[in-house]
Amino acid sequence: MFDKEKLGMMKDSQKKYDEKVAKATERFPERKEEFETGSGLDLKRLYTPNDVGADFDYEKELGFPGAFPYTRGVQPTMYRSRFWTMRMYAGFATAKESNERYKYLIEQGSMGLSVAFDLPTQMGYDSDDVISEGEVGKVGVAIDSLADMEILFDGIPLDKVSTSMTINAPASVLLAMYIAVAEKQGVSSDKLRGTIQNDILKEYVARGTYIFPTKPSMRLITNIFEYCSKEVPKWNTISISGYHIREAGSTAVQEVAFTLANGIAYVQAAIDAGLNVDDFAPRLSFFFNAHNDLLEEVSKYRAARKLWAKIMKERFGATNPKSMALKFHTQTGGSTLTAQQTENNIVRVAIQTLAAVLGGTQSLHTNSKDEALALPTEESVRTALRTQQIVAHESGAADTIDPLAGSFYIETMTKKIEDEAMKLISKIDDLGGSPSAIDKGYMQQEIMDAAYKYQREIEENQRVIVGVNKFQVKEESPKGLLRVDPSVGEGQKKKLAELRANRDNDKVKAALDKLRTGCEGDANLMPLILDAVREYATLGEICNVMRDVFGEYQQSVMI
Repeated sequence: MFDKEKLGMMKDSQKKYDEKVAKATERFPERKEEFETGSGLDLKRLYTPNDVGADFDYEKELGFPGAFPYTRGVQPTMYRSRFWTMRMYAGFATAKESNERYKYLIEQGSMGLSVAFDLPTQMGYDSDDVISEGEVGKVGVAIDSLADMEILFDGIPLDKVSTSMTINAPASVLLAMYIAVAEKQGVSSDKLRGTIQNDILKEYVARGTYIFPTKPSMRLITNIFEYCSKEVPKWNTISISGYHIREAGSTAVQEVAFTLANGIAYVQAAIDAGLNVDDFAPRLSFFFNAHNDLLEEVSKYRAARKLWAKIMKERFGATNPKSMALKFHTQTGGSTLTAQQTENNIVRVAIQTLAAVLGGTQSLHTNSKDEALALPTEESVRTALRTQQIVAHESGAADTIDPLAGSFYIETMTKKIEDEAMKLISKIDDLGGSPSAIDKGYMQQEIMDAAYKYQREIEENQRVIVGVNKFQVKEESPKGLLRVDPSVGEGQKKKLAELRANRDNDKVKAALDKLRTGCEGDANLMPLILDAVREYATLGEICNVMRDVFGEYQQSVMI
């Protein structure tokens, strides 16, 4: 792409520039001796064509949007045809209250729903289970049965909206509930659009809402792949998440590497289960974080797309272009929000929004300013949504595709993240693949080391967090925060008692017995789970059958 002779001449010019810098810094020293990206990659003072190199091949390294290796985007026209889906993550207390919030977001211009579930739901427990005490409805909506799911989507036509559900270990059960609600609305499953997170490997690594050991968990995931490829063809069957890996403290490189390594494990598991790669891979999706280092984040998304395209084509022999195109949702960085000077979080989220858009995201959730303190209020959620709308309609960032391409810095950083991530993926391969590396504690230790380094830099004032370790002000205690009433848990218990009294318990028992038999054999479990859900078996009852057969995962102890 660049003339070798001219690059050589440029090196002479670079020497003259360096001499000027040496003189200038005698009078005006640079702010610090070494500069790094937000996640610790070394930064040069200046980037030139020599950093990109004479061997840089445009077609090979970049190509065009909508074509291999998808560095510049997965759609030929990207946002010039339609904006990314503005999908606001929401859910709290009861299904009724969350339903009201969803309708409010749709009225305000949200283009898709994203359901947050409470911890008992995420862990496969009913609200009346002793382990659920004090957690019902706190960090998301409580869903115990199909009855709750019917209320959650009351008045929301499921053939008209796209729904994402952040659910992992019991993803098969919540998907079955969604399908059953659609049936009651008269919507066939082939018309449903959305995503279940369904990414259990990152739960073992970074988040902790796992239930079953790795082998049965992978079985459930591949069962969903197979079932949806035939019955729910427009549904994204997994959202392979780097978001939570980054929230746990990883670097940008680790986020890409560990996420794609998990993706490799899911693809391999599905192939091992007898599925054809091009039958399920087009419905795989990814979920990334957006942090404050704008240019590093843009480079990260581009590198991830390029890496995944090469992995799918060269490692798995995919031939369908849609199997190679990495589609991803982005959420702004929750761990970057501060409890101090919460108004500053609006600025942080705006920067992160711009990073996601410049990086070519397919959908986006923007965090609210008060989420470091509590669940967001309607006012702060509206501001977060407006941030996306302003970037979409007023910034011009969405009017041309991959506008930072060709920047000497962006192209160099994209290649650096790609190369460093590939080294980590190779290390994971050497350890036997992602599940084995997780069982050995490798990923967990790498993330903990990165998180420790980051926190130490803040405490030693090597890294400035505005309002936290610099530019502090004296503040009053926050007011007007959204709090979930403790009575939510009692209300859910009463609803469960009524449900169990009024349903046909003989049919429930028969459905659960069939599920148990299926778990003990090798049947695809999705139809059996769906049958149990239709009879109003509860989430806890279904998950307890699987607990009995599969057992529960025990986290590795790292020393």
